[in-house]
Amino acid sequence: MTPTPRTFSHIGLSVPDLDAAVKFYSEVLGFYVVMQPSEAVEDDSAIGVMCTDVFGPGWGSLRIAHLATADGIGIEIFEFPGNYAPEDNLEHKRQGTFHFAVQDPDVEGLTKRIVAAGGRQRMPVREYFPDKKPYRMVYVEDPFGIVFEIYSHSYELTYSAGAYE
Repeated sequence: MTPTPRTFSHIGLSVPDLDAAVKFYSEVLGFYVVMQPSEAVEDDSAIGVMCTDVFGPGWGSLRIAHLATADGIGIEIFEFPGNYAPEDNLEHKRQGTFHFAVQDPDVEGLTKRIVAAGGRQRMPVREYFPDKKPYRMVYVEDPFGIVFEIYSHSYELTYSAGAYE
């Protein structure tokens, strides 16, 4: 029996400056702040125990905020003491997650706002089906080096056309 597709709940991001990240993701990408930055510590509280389950004993403390997209997808942002940037922020051959994507019909405008806010455009805006369909995309980085993609149209519309042409 084929399982029913699940909905996507949230993604977790690790940043060196939680306050700056909340400002970027809320003011530039328009995500809703659903829980302001707060601190979690290693103790017997529910969140303390959950973090110990995930990170192991000795994690100490962290700062966390929760944001949400217009369609209800959560963006959980962490600031861990000792946060560091990887040498290569787009290790595409390393197993695991290497980017996420957001959708905006104004790919070019959002890209400009990201760059103006300290982010980076990694490539030119490209069309999936030049002269046939207006589906565009670009890879960018937030000011902390987290790589993500911007699509002009929904994932389903972009790929339901079949094979790349």
